Amino acid sequence: MAGTINWGLVEMLTRKQYELLKFINERLKEAGVPPSFDEMKDALDLRSKSGIHRLITALEERGFIRRLPNRARAIEVIKLPELAGSGNGGSGRRGFTPSVIEGNLGKVRPSGGGGAVDDAERPVAVPVMGRIAAGTPIEALQTRSHTISVPPDMLGSGEHYALEVRGDSMQEAGILDGDMALIQRNETAETGDIVVALIDEEEATLKRFRRRGASIALEPANASYEVRILPPNRVQIQGKLIGIYRKY
Repeated sequence: MAGTINWGLVEMLTRKQYELLKFINERLKEAGVPPSFDEMKDALDLRSKSGIHRLITALEERGFIRRLPNRARAIEVIKLPELAGSGNGGSGRRGFTPSVIEGNLGKVRPSGGGGAVDDAERPVAVPVMGRIAAGTPIEALQTRSHTISVPPDMLGSGEHYALEVRGDSMQEAGILDGDMALIQRNETAETGDIVVALIDEEEATLKRFRRRGASIALEPANASYEVRILPPNRVQIQGKLIGIYRKY
């Protein structure tokens, strides 16, 4: 599609990361100097500059920008996400929603037809899309690093991905630090589901989902952690936990 980002060619960014990168690049072109942190905060409608610091660090770690030493406010844009086509100047980006799955990897093969028995028994390549916090939310990495082979009977219908668990907030649900969480891609959840929740389009966490009136509760399975109560517009469901892949 003209003007949309080909995320299969670059490391994936959250929406806020992309918006900040675009804002910095446009300001450099217009004024020759990067915007101030206050200007970035206002442009992205963030409450504090700490969120900007986090986004800047993420962009630098992914190789999109470089902070120049010994110079205040000195930021250089190294690269931009490649475009899959040209034409509308990127107007199609506006509706971008972060996604932690790419292509059709992790799809369970349909049954029926010639060779169906062999296909049904063949392991499915599930992409590992980074880390997920089972504790204090960490940044949503959303970067495919490798694949793991999973027996098809461990997966449901649709598309799947895996995330490496970091933290201990879900240990009473049997989810331990270092486990590989198998996730079925889904944008909705029922009360009681353990989900990948993207908070404020910046941070991802693995928690039990519950509705509390007009709010959403993200519950840990460890008494040392507090339940987070958030309005629905701050939470995006990106998948449901269907299993744990663990090596001994």
